[in-house]
Amino acid sequence: MMSASTRERQGLAIALLGVVGFSFSLPWTVWALESFTPVFTATGRAVIAAALAIVVVAVRRVPWPKRHQVKPLLYTMAGAIFGWPILIALALERTTAAHAAVIAAVMPLVTAVIAVLRTHERVARQFWIAAACGTAALVVFALLRGGGEGGDFVADLLIAGAVVASSWCYVEGATLTRQMPGWQVISWVVIFALPITLPVSIVIVATGGVTTPVTTHAWIGMLMLGVVSIYLAFFAWYRGLAQAGVARGAQTQQLQAPLTLVWSALLLGEVITIGTVVAALAVVACVAWAVRVRAPSPAAPEE
Repeated sequence: MMSASTRERQGLAIALLGVVGFSFSLPWTVWALESFTPVFTATGRAVIAAALAIVVVAVRRVPWPKRHQVKPLLYTMAGAIFGWPILIALALERTTAAHAAVIAAVMPLVTAVIAVLRTHERVARQFWIAAACGTAALVVFALLRGGGEGGDFVADLLIAGAVVASSWCYVEGATLTRQMPGWQVISWVVIFALPITLPVSIVIVATGGVTTPVTTHAWIGMLMLGVVSIYLAFFAWYRGLAQAGVARGAQTQQLQAPLTLVWSALLLGEVITIGTVVAALAVVACVAWAVRVRAPSPAAPEE
């Protein structure tokens, strides 16, 4: 039988695999925006994911969710399909992606806080110190990427709302994995969203929300967003959070920004400076620290 520590380490590795999938989202979104509007990029990817999920659910003959599971699935859907992508799209109409990254850097820490409040996970004081240091390193990382410019109060509120929505859906989805596999959670989430995402996508296309001819990059970006970013990556993410614990597992998401930097350099030709490399290494060190902190036992004082 797998020991608790081995199970946690395996969970962290699986969660990190999901983060790798998420880390491609920005370059793929940049490609998709060559021909698609921000809102269509959000709804269109969900339609692609739903089409794939319907096939998976049908082939695996997955039973319909139980009544008590519907509400958390809807909460997860609200954050993952609508809250994060739409609020971020609205914010990016008023500010830069780099500035948004400064505020979004707190997401792993917010996820940990919500996890502790929602699921009563036990975490040590040292964990919070490590998570806070990682968040600070991420902010520095984003500032070095030019995130100090483009501030706008309304945009900041939209980004903050997006962060809370995303963190909440991570916790709700991970909590559901105690009752069904993570791949079923995200499958039902995108399927439940289809009655909204499909009509909205059709209206956007009908009203000129797509620039033709659609570029090859745009097709690839949209397809990968739908198949990987909003679907397959969640298979690993939810399973990893369930095994490692949501608070600890969520800290692997701090690695998303440095990974995105690598993919942006390779796919978009962005320049990597020495400063951003140093900040990225600091983020990696803080994540390693946070995930190695053991949860305190009920009878023992915190670390």
